[in-house]
Amino acid sequence: MGCGRVGSTIATALWKEGHQVVVLDANPESLRRLPTELQKEAIVGDGTLEEHLRNGGIENTDAFVAVSTGDTANILAGQMAKHVFQVPKVVCRIDDTARYEIYTELGLTAVSSTQMVSDLISQAVYS
Repeated sequence: MGCGRVGSTIATALWKEGHQVVVLDANPESLRRLPTELQKEAIVGDGTLEEHLRNGGIENTDAFVAVSTGDTANILAGQMAKHVFQVPKVVCRIDDTARYEIYTELGLTAVSSTQMVSDLISQAVYS
């Protein structure tokens, strides 16, 4: 879920590795970031809505990645994927590092781009 720079990069990489990928984004213009062939597997919709997740085939998926620009949407979609659809692997992007514990308590794998960039900059300053 989410086809910004991060989502389109992840989806394209997985697709090139031979994985079946379905991309869901509420903005049809965002889907243009995908290779033409992958655009055919893209769906315009809201990843926080059960119906839209079903349209994407979530019931038969091994992994769900929520990388929209909104932490709230990512956590809601991630919870639905994990607890409603029983997706084995759910990864959510978060910007607000204070929410990291909430994600992990809900059984979701959280990746904080804010924390990662901060760590890399700190390492560069001290090296």
